[in-house]
Amino acid sequence: MVDFNKVLDAGDVDGGEINVVVEIPTGSNHKIEWNRKLACFELDRVEPIAFAKPCNYGFIPQTLDEDGDELDALIITEQPLTTGIFLKAKVIGVMKFVDDGEVDDKIIVVPADDRNNGNAYNTLEDLPKQLIKQLEFHFSHYKDLKKAGTTKVEGFFDAKEAKKVIKESQVRWTQK
Repeated sequence: MVDFNKVLDAGDVDGGEINVVVEIPTGSNHKIEWNRKLACFELDRVEPIAFAKPCNYGFIPQTLDEDGDELDALIITEQPLTTGIFLKAKVIGVMKFVDDGEVDDKIIVVPADDRNNGNAYNTLEDLPKQLIKQLEFHFSHYKDLKKAGTTKVEGFFDAKEAKKVIKESQVRWTQK
């Protein structure tokens, strides 16, 4: 297995086109995580099927969020993506998120080249409002059956704020 953090960096953060590695496909209830020490993906747990991911979920290489893991990415596509692939992605926003008292923000991205929808998603405002509601609901409640009230979506913010979050996580990566 290739260690993504050794061969991929975050990409062109200022230009808004970053590298993202897929951990969990849309619709999966498997919590798959990149294990940095072993340089492989591992099944961390199986979530209740009611809390299957509403979008693809992954991480941005060579970043560290405040929770000590790579910075998460919510990857919006019409079809599920496969665990382990990477893509060039366009940054369109960030969902500010707290999990068990720790900052665990999620960068919202779309494929940089999406010919299916004509690259129609360029900002959060371009996404269907229902999708934003589903993301907020999912992340507000996905731990309710085990640890209710431990997650909080603090809001959705634009690409400028997302780039700031990515750059801060790059600094943490270099200081680890």
